[in-house]
Amino acid sequence: MTVNFSLLALDQIVNNAATLCHMSGGQMHVPIVIRMATGAGRQLAAQHSHSLEVWYAHVPGLRVVAPATIDDARGLLRAALASPDPVIIFEPISLYNMEGELTAAASEVRLEGARVHRPGSDVTLVTYGASLWRCADAANELASGGIEAEIIDLRSLRPLDDATILASAAQDTACRDRRRRLAYLRSLCRDRDADRGAGLLRPGRADRARLRRGGADPVSEASRGGGAASPARIVAAVKRMFSDGQ
Repeated sequence: MTVNFSLLALDQIVNNAATLCHMSGGQMHVPIVIRMATGAGRQLAAQHSHSLEVWYAHVPGLRVVAPATIDDARGLLRAALASPDPVIIFEPISLYNMEGELTAAASEVRLEGARVHRPGSDVTLVTYGASLWRCADAANELASGGIEAEIIDLRSLRPLDDATILASAAQDTACRDRRRRLAYLRSLCRDRDADRGAGLLRPGRADRARLRRGGADPVSEASRGGGAASPARIVAAVKRMFSDGQ
C-alpha cells in the first residue's frame, strides 16, 4: 500500500490505534504493523508519490520507523511484529529493488535508536530512508574536497534518538578554526517548507551552524528520481554553509 491510501484510514490509525492503550489505562494494546510504500522516483505520478512520514511522527501513541538498508528492513519488521504498540513502517519505494546479503546485525535492530552510517569530523548529515544513499554519495564527494561528513541514519522517527544527534553535533571538528555544521535532509518537501518536518530535529548547541533541506515540491512527478534531494544538491548546500561562514 502506498502511503497516500492510508488517509482513508486516518481516523482508525490516529484516533483509535494510537490512543486505545492510553484511554484504557494500559489495559488494551493495539499490536498492529502497517507497512507503507513512501516517496517518489518510481514513475508512479501524483497519487503514489507522497512522503507523509512526518505527519505520523507527530502522533503520540504511534511508533514510526523508516528503514534504508536491507538489515534494517528485516530487523525493524521483526521488532515491529514483537511490539505491543502500533508501528508504522515507511518503506522507500525507490529502494525496493535493492539487493544484498542479510547479516547477523538484522537480529539486533530495535525500534529505537539512530545509527552512525559514516563517521565524519566537519558536518553531520541527519537523514533517513532513501535519502541515506544520496547523503552517502554526497559525503564521498565532499570528502574529495576536504570536508568530512558524518551521516546519521535516524531509522526511527518516533521515538527520535535525540542523544545520537546531539552527540554528533557537539563534537569538535578536526580543524579548530571550523565550527561543526549540522544538516537535516529528507527526500521530499520544498526547502522553504522543510522547517515543518524539521521539528523532529532539535539541536542543543546554538553555536552549531544548521541547515535544513528537502526535495522538490512537485504536484505530479512521473519522471524517475521524483524530485528528491540529489547528491549534487546536498553537496552544494553543505559547501555554502562553509563558504558563508555559518
